[in-house]
Amino acid sequence: MSADATSRPDTPSQQARDLVLPIAVTGIIAMMVLPLPPFLVDFLLALSLAIAVGVFLIGMFIEHPLEFSAFPAVILVATLLRLSLNVGTTRLILLHGTDGGHAAGKVVETFGRIVVGGNVVVGLVIFLILVVINFIVITKGAGRVAEVAARFALDGMPGKQMAIDAELNAGSISADVARERRRRLEREADFFGAMDGSSKFVKGDAIAGLLITAVNLVAGLAIGLTSGQDLATAAETFTILSVGDALVSQLPALLVSAAAGVVVTRSATGEQLGRAVGTQILGSRRAVGATAGMMTVVAVMPGMPALPFLALAVGLGALAWKPKAPSTPAAAPEVPTRRHTTEEIEANLPLDVLALEVGYELVTVVDPDSGGTVVERIAALRHDIALDLGVVLPPVHVRDNLALEPSAYRFLLLGTEVARGTLRTGRLLALDSSGSAPAIEGEAAKDPAFGTPARWILERDRELAEALGYAVIDHPTIVATHLAEIARRSAHQILGRAELAHLFEVFSRATPKLVEDLVPNLLGMSEVLTVLRNLLREGVSVRDLRSILEALIEIAPATRDTEQVTELLRQRLARQITSQMKGADGAIAALVLEPSIEEMFRRSLREIAQGTGGALDPELARSLGQALDAAVGRMGSAGRKPALVTAPDLRRYVRAFAERRCPELAVLSFRELDPNVTIIPFETVGATPPRGRAEVGG
Repeated sequence: MSADATSRPDTPSQQARDLVLPIAVTGIIAMMVLPLPPFLVDFLLALSLAIAVGVFLIGMFIEHPLEFSAFPAVILVATLLRLSLNVGTTRLILLHGTDGGHAAGKVVETFGRIVVGGNVVVGLVIFLILVVINFIVITKGAGRVAEVAARFALDGMPGKQMAIDAELNAGSISADVARERRRRLEREADFFGAMDGSSKFVKGDAIAGLLITAVNLVAGLAIGLTSGQDLATAAETFTILSVGDALVSQLPALLVSAAAGVVVTRSATGEQLGRAVGTQILGSRRAVGATAGMMTVVAVMPGMPALPFLALAVGLGALAWKPKAPSTPAAAPEVPTRRHTTEEIEANLPLDVLALEVGYELVTVVDPDSGGTVVERIAALRHDIALDLGVVLPPVHVRDNLALEPSAYRFLLLGTEVARGTLRTGRLLALDSSGSAPAIEGEAAKDPAFGTPARWILERDRELAEALGYAVIDHPTIVATHLAEIARRSAHQILGRAELAHLFEVFSRATPKLVEDLVPNLLGMSEVLTVLRNLLREGVSVRDLRSILEALIEIAPATRDTEQVTELLRQRLARQITSQMKGADGAIAALVLEPSIEEMFRRSLREIAQGTGGALDPELARSLGQALDAAVGRMGSAGRKPALVTAPDLRRYVRAFAERRCPELAVLSFRELDPNVTIIPFETVGATPPRGRAEVGG
């Protein structure tokens, strides 16, 4: 239903229909204290029976329990109606029973005479049997099934919700479909819980029926005897009325109980019960044929009536040997020419923030139905990214692309390809993480995520490769690791105004005052977004939003230049930045620029400020870039996080220089480092080959 439809006010006819049920329930309760004439009792008893038959048939024809989600409430209303009629008929029986069998209406009298059949004991026995069937068998069984179904629905809800989230992350369903499925899960759990409780209504109704019948019999006999009737006449009159009243209320109760049992026991069939039974029982030819043979054997046994068993055998045999209708090839459906409406075109305009496209050979890697685990890994990755960087990764839409090579995949950021890779079907990727593992047979390759040398090995060589010191990675892990690296590298592009607004909303639940003080009083949303993007571009987490907002509130009165605000904010986050860069030994290994190189950068900055040029010498810049790249490689080989420490006034400019040449290099200023941390000079970098590791002090 559209938003317009839901917001449209109810029409007068709809408002009138909405009042029918409240008025009806009020009238049912009033019937318990108001006297009713016999003709009205007849009509209401017929109505109760009609409701019970209708409910039973609805329970037989529905394909899913939620199609009759009002069933628990219907059980309550139907039970109230029967109890009110029990009170009304009891009043008529006790007040006018001495007048004859028609005292409580024609319906009660007819039920009593047909069932009793001239024998009071038979009538009572049949009534008791119906009560036992309803109370002990149907109601108790349906209540137990509803209780177990409610428990299973609640226990299975987290797993089903995770499956919905996985499909949403994979792009298989839209956010609206996921929301509707979650709502359906909640309604299903609520439905079975309500059915578990409503079965107690039917149970109480059966107990009340027994008590009311006993009261009618005992009190009726006493009233008949005190009114001058002899014992036989009083017993016959009040037994017919009491048993008729009990049966006319017990039959609808039995139908409603049976409907409850049908609804809660047929949730797994997925289609109408009659169709499912016919297909699943009569659809097995061997079982039906064997049953026909057994009926034939029973028919020829001495003393057995042959006719009924032979009739069954013939009927079942005909069903078993009935030839199937020849399957005619279905004509190819005519594909209608479809015109795309404006709404459809507009719906397809927005681009997915992140998308994964795979060739057809990799569909099994990403499809959960085929055992693929990529979707589950993406869900876990979103959680890890949120804890690591403080940014909620948007759902990653996964789809196949026949235009790609069969074993290739690629990642799209806002519709633009940012990375791709190729997997080898039937092979695993072996990485030499130590750099000293012996050679192993396999096809030379590179890790798609980090570009390190690797080999595609056969699956049978996995144990051998692991024994030799290789890290062996399967296809889902390769794709998930590649996506994680892209998400971290592109976090500043993923964070937009909508994502920032969501972060503020989550943060404001605990401390709303900080956001109110900063935005828009001191900085606008766009300025805060730019600052956070600057941090993420260099791998600084924004999860500690409290410290970031407090620092921005202090910095903003002095300057609103986002670049200067970013530099000052980084200094306030020195403890966090230091923690991110520390190695296993608690120290930071850092590259340092030669003094002449730092002076070159300062001279360039002064010339830019004066408007007299400022460009670096191309040959010197190329040489410095190569030296930086080589030094970063040596740090990686030594197991150190690549970092370069420079003066605060040069940090931003040096970072801009290094970003294109070695983006993994973290450029820090001395003010961004915790004074208590140990700085280990790794190399002094210049435009000439490095002099070694020793000469630079902290």
